[in-house]
Amino acid sequence: MVYRVSKDLAVALTVDYFTPIVDDPYDFGRIAATNALSDLYAMGAKPVLSLNLVGFPANKLPPEVLHEILRGGADQAKLADVSIAGGHSIDDPEPKYGMAVMGFVHPDRIFSNAGAKPGDVLFLTKPIGTGIIATAIKNQAADDATIERVVSVMITLNLAASGAMKSVKAHACTDVTGFGLLGHLREVTSASGVGARIHASAVPVIDGVWRLIEDDCVPGGTYANLDFLESEGAVAWEDDIQANVKLLLADAQTSGGLLISCTPEDADRLEELLHHPDIPAAARIGEIVEDPKSRIFVGR
Repeated sequence: MVYRVSKDLAVALTVDYFTPIVDDPYDFGRIAATNALSDLYAMGAKPVLSLNLVGFPANKLPPEVLHEILRGGADQAKLADVSIAGGHSIDDPEPKYGMAVMGFVHPDRIFSNAGAKPGDVLFLTKPIGTGIIATAIKNQAADDATIERVVSVMITLNLAASGAMKSVKAHACTDVTGFGLLGHLREVTSASGVGARIHASAVPVIDGVWRLIEDDCVPGGTYANLDFLESEGAVAWEDDIQANVKLLLADAQTSGGLLISCTPEDADRLEELLHHPDIPAAARIGEIVEDPKSRIFVGR
């Protein structure tokens, strides 16, 4: 949410926390903190202050585990120049961690998932597949290299991507999380009164994901996302789009990238800015089109 304080200052607030999706507690802390900060970056806000939110089974796990989770969150907050002012913890049968985050933004420079216009170019700033890999980790089906790759993606702050977005005439932005790429794009098209066309082959994918889909390492949330989109008539697939591609495009993400809709005139400039060492992808994945039903048309 955003609360306007004055004509040139607004406070942006967000909260997010979840159960571990990787085995290493330090990495879990870093991922959860990065994910919590992402909403503010998508708004164009600067995060400045946070509160830790912790659930921890004190009688089941050693305190060193909690220490590592909090250390990971603290290191990521420091990287983002965000102060942790305190927090709250409860005794919980299953570990949980995240943050409530506050930031600042000019009221006239807030980005939302509304405002996309026909002709806009769509960019994605991180590869997808985190939900599938997280399921593979739970099933002990992911190798060390794949785990290292997915952690690297999920701990990458959307700070640099947000800065690039703010440097051009972006019309809309959202971060890609639990509803998957298509689910969050559907929010954009619905809020903006437009449709979208996605080129599936242009969507960046974390190495190793296709094999894991074939091994049926697909989370229930991903199936639910796809079922919902299809039941709503939100997606129109070209005939040659395979089932594994549909699942991937609906995969429930954690700490995903920014999905940015910008003017065609600014597309080259934005792509140039997104080619940055702290931005995992600079992918043109489609465009905004006119459609009264706000559908997403997916082709190769």
